[in-house]
Amino acid sequence: MNVLDIKYDKNQSSTKLNTMGMRDMQARAYAIRDKKYILIKAPPASGKSRALMFLALDKIKKQGLKKAIVAVPERSIGGSFQSTKLSEHGFFADWEVGERCNLCLPGGTSESKVTSLINFLRNNEPILVCTHATLRFACEKVSPDKLNDCLIAIDEFHHVSSTEDSKLGNHLRNIMSNSSAHIVAMTGSYFRGDSVPILSPEDEALFTKVTYNYYEQLNGYSYLKSLGIGYHFYQGQYLSAVKEVLDTNKKTILHIPNVNSGESTKDKHDEVDRILDMIGEVVSQDQKTGIIKVKRKGDGKILLVADLVTEETQSKVMDYLREIKKPEDMDLIIALGMAKEGFDWSFCEHALTIGYRGSLTEVIQIIGRCTRDSSNKTHAQFTNLVAEPDAKSGDVADAVNNMLKAITCSLLMEQVLAPTFKFKPKDGTPPKPGEIKIKGLNAPKTELGRSILENDMADLKATILQNEEIRKAIAGLTNPEYITKEVVPRIIREKYSELDEDDVQVISHHHHIESVLPGCETKIEGSKQFIKMAEKFINIEDLDIDLIESINPFQRAYEILSKSVDKDILKAVQQAVTLKTTKMTIEEAKYLFPKINEFYAETGKEPDINSPDPVEVMLARALAYLRRAESENK
Repeated sequence: MNVLDIKYDKNQSSTKLNTMGMRDMQARAYAIRDKKYILIKAPPASGKSRALMFLALDKIKKQGLKKAIVAVPERSIGGSFQSTKLSEHGFFADWEVGERCNLCLPGGTSESKVTSLINFLRNNEPILVCTHATLRFACEKVSPDKLNDCLIAIDEFHHVSSTEDSKLGNHLRNIMSNSSAHIVAMTGSYFRGDSVPILSPEDEALFTKVTYNYYEQLNGYSYLKSLGIGYHFYQGQYLSAVKEVLDTNKKTILHIPNVNSGESTKDKHDEVDRILDMIGEVVSQDQKTGIIKVKRKGDGKILLVADLVTEETQSKVMDYLREIKKPEDMDLIIALGMAKEGFDWSFCEHALTIGYRGSLTEVIQIIGRCTRDSSNKTHAQFTNLVAEPDAKSGDVADAVNNMLKAITCSLLMEQVLAPTFKFKPKDGTPPKPGEIKIKGLNAPKTELGRSILENDMADLKATILQNEEIRKAIAGLTNPEYITKEVVPRIIREKYSELDEDDVQVISHHHHIESVLPGCETKIEGSKQFIKMAEKFINIEDLDIDLIESINPFQRAYEILSKSVDKDILKAVQQAVTLKTTKMTIEEAKYLFPKINEFYAETGKEPDINSPDPVEVMLARALAYLRRAESENK
């Protein structure tokens, strides 16, 4: 069962070209082409690479800049910025990258590539493509003023961070402070897997932002009409469960677990071999391309498989994948750390990921591998195959923690992938289509507040969902009013240190509204629209902030979990979460043990952590603590 299943209209709005050959998102970015610092936040396949081409050519041809340097996180992504005939669709110039200025091509040492970049700054060639590492090392050898009149474009911008140990981040700040360079930053997920921000609030305020969300992108496709996000649980080794979720009739990218993870067998090459054996019989491997031919069990169909795990053949396999033109050119890609960011296989229907991924960014990127529009598919599927907690074991904390984070991620994706309402203060005028007016809701007073509402809410939700106290709310262990009135405003203050306090409260209200309402069922009765909140239908015209703030939106994580996991596992999950949040000594727990026995004798059941009786809750916490202590001593 998918935890998220969304259907789209296929209205083609995100793929139609204007008279200059620009798609919707690209035109939005081009509209602010004269800004010095531009941040493009848009999902995979929305056309960020070409948006950069339009911006860079305008800055070079019309704004007086001399050069453009495009930096990508790994060589395989450099192909997205290869020479492109933009004039064929109405633009005034073509994107042309000379062969010696494409530093993502095979060959050459890291030192020679750095030298090539430095030489590029001195010659007359206008465009260069390199990796983040090459740019970083070059910045260590030249002063920032050498980048005057240059455009620095950083793809997959979430690799940057505001911490002092982020070398690329430090160079970026130095360039901004000590040169006239323009900057275009592009990312499909403007947040990281950790709690470290990408830019400081002061630096971020200097960027003009273009935000294009997942829903706008997918709703505007020509072919893809639905997306599913699901979790599948296994016990034992994952290799025994892969066959249950791998459909070789679908074009699939399969990411095996990191060798350091608990899901890995620690022998990545053996894992690839066993997956191939599970599919069928290996017939041959092309010595030129590295592509493996496998005769499928049952019908004998020959499948083409790309192995991106084996280092010796990675380079030639990637060269083959860059040239794929039709669906039958590839059936299955098996990868470890590759084929995530910026990897373009538009025919991919299924992204199958083994093991828990701790980074929200990584999950977003992997989902993006299957959400490109293509005539060979109408549905895209992301499946995460994760280890199932053992309900018979008291030691399930790690698995529980992983699962809750994964579900938190699914909640985030629901916000990013589903259509959004516009929430407005109730002012006596009727709402426009797509608007909901709410009593007690105020509009932001400051420009920063308005910018956050328009451009940053998905990023803010990501930050909030990674907070430890919010994770307690996911398990229903925290008072919702404490979360909405104390925790969320505190997170907003920390993220936007210059935000006016009144606007902190406004942004907090909007966050909670957006978290609650999209997940509520709606129905139409006569001329009034009703929304189901807290198991009762409320007239939307009567919505107010006090009512909304009494709802715990994070509790929906448990509702999702209960669809996929039986009651024994759910109980084990709850015990582990209880243990994580219990401050108790072993002596205190032992002291309560007789009272636990008395409770069981009187009621015929164990104490319930969700009981309204605080004494029963305390006994439930003590029981969870004792069970964990017992399992650790075995």
